[in-house]
Amino acid sequence: MAAPPDAELSSALSLELLPTDPLLLIFSFLDYRDLVSCCYLNQRLNQLSSHDPLWKRHCKKYWLISEEEKIRRNQSWKAIFISTYSDLGRYIHYYATLKKAWDDLEKYLGQWCPRMISSLKESAREEDLDAVEAQIRCKLPDDYRCSFRIHNGQKLVVPGLMGSMALSNHYRSEDLLDIDTAAGGFQQRLGLKQCLPLTFCIHTGLSQYMALESVEGRNKYEIFYQCPDQMARNPSAIVMFITGTSYLEWFTSYVNKVVTGGYPIIRDQIFRYVHDKKCVATTEDITVSVSTSFLPELSSVHPPHYFFTYRIRIEMSKDALPEKTCQLDSRYWRITNAKGDVEEVQGPGVVGEFPVISPGNVYEYTSCTTFSTTSGYMEGYYTFHCLHYKDRFFNVTIPRFHMVCPAFKVSTA
Repeated sequence: MAAPPDAELSSALSLELLPTDPLLLIFSFLDYRDLVSCCYLNQRLNQLSSHDPLWKRHCKKYWLISEEEKIRRNQSWKAIFISTYSDLGRYIHYYATLKKAWDDLEKYLGQWCPRMISSLKESAREEDLDAVEAQIRCKLPDDYRCSFRIHNGQKLVVPGLMGSMALSNHYRSEDLLDIDTAAGGFQQRLGLKQCLPLTFCIHTGLSQYMALESVEGRNKYEIFYQCPDQMARNPSAIVMFITGTSYLEWFTSYVNKVVTGGYPIIRDQIFRYVHDKKCVATTEDITVSVSTSFLPELSSVHPPHYFFTYRIRIEMSKDALPEKTCQLDSRYWRITNAKGDVEEVQGPGVVGEFPVISPGNVYEYTSCTTFSTTSGYMEGYYTFHCLHYKDRFFNVTIPRFHMVCPAFKVSTA
């Protein structure tokens, strides 16, 4: 008597009869959760899901474990995944992104700012982070905790990891605070309720804060600079210049700016000038480029006073003829705010100097301006005279460059 069709199908699809290689190929597309689940279904699936090469992809994807690290640890890929998960499992959706950011930053600092490497602290322990949560009675976001499991901020030193800014009479350099120092600065006062400092400048007292709860007009985990509202009757009223919507976004976007050369390295420090690649103008053999930065610590929303600094680079092509050597005599600026109001400024030299530019030579200087509006732009020209042909004068274009205040909101304190 012939077997029923269903029985034949069941026999043909028996898991024990299916070849191993196609099953392993299918398993290679499964996430780690599915592989773990398969371990508990039956003996065959347990054997297949324990196939060590299957765990290699997950170790690299989630924990960034290299072949060299595996050899050093002398464990199987599955054992490495499980042991790492037991320690860092709650951070599995953040760890790879933050670890790569830290690795990229350390590699870059090692090349350009080596003394800053020694200021980084070792990782915080899980119990240290738990203790801080108990102390401040607020939960820390997992992306913040994850980053501090990699590096517990830095020592209070100069220069600061989170960037510097300098003018003739003003200097700022922000350290990334370690967890204990940050907890010591946790705010419960009106205007900054349940805000944790992330950075600190020992020269200005400036910090960037992260809101641990949605209170006083802030969104949970928003990151900002505080700015006193000088026109409010309530001294606790502040304006917040927003610098990030989450710790992950705030930290990784900063690191990306650093390691891609978006911020210049000046005197072994990261300077937070932003350069628009379109903001370059070449006149004959001279190229002028501009980068800008907003200074929250010198700005105010009420009354409106927005402070910007700009850094200008003047360079003569190395292929220019020696007789093209020239000296800067004067400058002309046309400054326009967001309302269309125009101010013209003309004067001798730049920052009290009359630089000589020769083939391959670069001259850089820093200056500043303020607007009564949240944005504005500047443009103009320099007047040079040739040193070889003393009666020859010519103008060099300064490209238009825009300055825009970051988004801000008023506290409801």
